[in-house]
Amino acid sequence: MSEWKFNRDAIRAFRFVRCDFDAATGVAQLVYAFDDGPEMIETVTVPGAPFVLDDARAQAAERALRLLHLIAGVSYYKAAVPEEIRIDSYAIDADTAALIELIYVNGLGEFAYRNGLNLHGKIKFPVAQAQNTEAPSLGLAHHALVAIGGGKDSLVSIEALRAQGVDQTVTWIGGSQLIRACAERTGLPTLNLGRALAPQLFDYNREGAWNGHIPVTVLNSAIMVFAAVLLGVDQVVFSNERSASYGSLIEGTGEVNHQWSKGWACEQAFGDYVQREVAADLHYYSLLRPLSELAVARQFAKTDRYDAHFSSCNRNFHILGERPASRWCGVCPKCHFVFLALAPFMPKPRLMGIFGRNLLDDPAQIPGFDALLEYQNHKPFECVGEGRESRAAMAALAERPEWREDALVDRFAREIRPQLDATELRIDPLLVLDEEHRIPAALWERLRAQFTA
Repeated sequence: MSEWKFNRDAIRAFRFVRCDFDAATGVAQLVYAFDDGPEMIETVTVPGAPFVLDDARAQAAERALRLLHLIAGVSYYKAAVPEEIRIDSYAIDADTAALIELIYVNGLGEFAYRNGLNLHGKIKFPVAQAQNTEAPSLGLAHHALVAIGGGKDSLVSIEALRAQGVDQTVTWIGGSQLIRACAERTGLPTLNLGRALAPQLFDYNREGAWNGHIPVTVLNSAIMVFAAVLLGVDQVVFSNERSASYGSLIEGTGEVNHQWSKGWACEQAFGDYVQREVAADLHYYSLLRPLSELAVARQFAKTDRYDAHFSSCNRNFHILGERPASRWCGVCPKCHFVFLALAPFMPKPRLMGIFGRNLLDDPAQIPGFDALLEYQNHKPFECVGEGRESRAAMAALAERPEWREDALVDRFAREIRPQLDATELRIDPLLVLDEEHRIPAALWERLRAQFTA
């Protein structure tokens, strides 16, 4: 074992070695390896230990832990993408294999595109077990773990649930101080789940591993589902809007969706699996699935409670730390899109106060906004709205005296808008709620009225 060296192209198998959980400490270990190389051990920590579980919840926790083990393996598998996948310590059925293959192939879509790889038909998980029986209800308490990422979307969900009287705990994974500050601003109970990657992964990256984007949202979802079973609560809530289901259209390639694991196909497959295989009364859903990004922006603009606390700028969040000196870099696609999406719904001085400057009056920003508009470029590989939303927002600003003389708005009106169909530049149709979602029916009936007010 001491002679083993990482050699990406020589590796033949990726192994799911084992997973275990210590109820006394709240620490789960997820163990992986390449071929006969050293064990890579990732840890996930759930506060609240010691956990005392009855037989039914202990079995559900084991099922949730294995699901997490399988999904979290994507971080390590992608380092070499070997031909063979082995599961050493337990067996999975065909439904489980199908779900994990769906997540790996689609969730690694951008990774594959950027690295010139074709993963379709290559990722095969070994089926060695008959179909599982459907999981029972566990009698879970009516309470929601609500994921917070520090941006506008999760805050809209949190306030919507608060308005409906839903008991909730604001939950995040990792050590971000920006997210912690935003979570504490809600005034609600908070839960900080720990995740520590196996250190060898960073060594392998330096030694030539394949690298790139992974389906982190469904990975975080699996962590929170595991935590929900341990804590005995019946809802895991994310804040992915319907725009997340649409990717970037790449000439010669087709659609590549940076945020596939935020999309409807992933939510539906993962959520259905959790109810069928983990716990029948554990509900996984996105509260904002019926809304477009612009509809979410309109909801966020209704309160200024979080203006000085939220940030959607991805440059602030890194796996090895963050740079919290400024909440908005002002030059990344997320900054561009959030500024543009909020502009039609809030006073200009308020928006400039949030960002510290006017991004739409800076000609140096033209290429970034053109990508959002899908004008002479494809949509960025980022969690941003559809091109039609950006075009509609810009068209709305072009009609407003306080915005229309700004450099990028003026250019849009002169150069881009004449090339577009005017009937496709209206915001109102993009604010209509969709009926495709997994929100519990009784809650949705109340939320619909709130979101359309």
